[in-house]
Amino acid sequence: MTEHHAEAGVILPGTTTTDSEAVHAPVAVLPIGAFEQHGPHLPLVTDTLIATAITDAIGRYHRIFQLPAVTFGCSHEHASFPGTVSISATTMAAVVSDITKSIARQGVKALIIVNGHGGNYVLANVVQQANADGAVRVGLYPSRDDWTEARRAARISSSNHDDMHAGELETSILLAAHSSYVREGWQSRDHIAPDRRYLTTVGIGAYSTSGVIGYPSRATAEKGYAVLDHFGQAAHALITLLTSPST
Repeated sequence: MTEHHAEAGVILPGTTTTDSEAVHAPVAVLPIGAFEQHGPHLPLVTDTLIATAITDAIGRYHRIFQLPAVTFGCSHEHASFPGTVSISATTMAAVVSDITKSIARQGVKALIIVNGHGGNYVLANVVQQANADGAVRVGLYPSRDDWTEARRAARISSSNHDDMHAGELETSILLAAHSSYVREGWQSRDHIAPDRRYLTTVGIGAYSTSGVIGYPSRATAEKGYAVLDHFGQAAHALITLLTSPST
C-alpha cells in the first residue's frame, strides 16, 4: 500500500484553465455526496468528503480531470434528523445530465461518477440512460462489489449490510482523509439493526435513534488509507472500459 499519512487538506480542486494535463484528460471524475446526518461523531458532509477522497485517490494513480463535488444528494430517508438537506431524484438527474453535456462540449470522452451516498439510487438509471443516448461514456463507481473488495483489502471486519452508516468504513475513511472532522465519542457509538427491509418507507430513524448503523468503534486511520488506496488503483478497470474504442 502506498503511504498517504498526511491529511488531504484541499477539498476543492485547484485546477486552472491552463493546466492542460488535467483539463484535457480523457476522463473526468465527478464526486457526488450528500448533506445528511451521520450520527453525533461524523459531519453532515461525510458522504461528500468520502466521494472527494476517493476521487483524490483515483487522481494519484490516473490522469483525470477532477471536478468539484455535488454536495447535496437524495437523503430523504434521513429527513427526521436535524440538519439533513435533500434534493429530489429529478434534480439530481438533471444536474448530472447538464454536467455531462458540458464536459462533452469540452472534448472529454468519459465521465466517472464517484457516489459517496447509497441513497442516490437514481444515479444508476442516469448512467444507463447516458450510455444509451450520449456521446460521453459514463461509469458509476464504486459498485457494491467494489465496496466489498475495498473492505476486504483493508481488513475491515464488518459487511456492507451490517456496517451501513457512520460505522467502521466511513469513520475509517474520515480518520484517514479528514480526521479533524471526526468528533470524540465514536469509539462507543456502535449500533446494529440487521433487519431494515422497510428503511425507504419509514426512514433510518425507525432503526437507529442515533443515526448510526454499524461499528465505528472498529475504525482506524490505517483501514481508511487502505480503502482509499484500493479504490485509487482499482479504478483502472473502469477507466479502461470507458476509454476502450471497442466498447
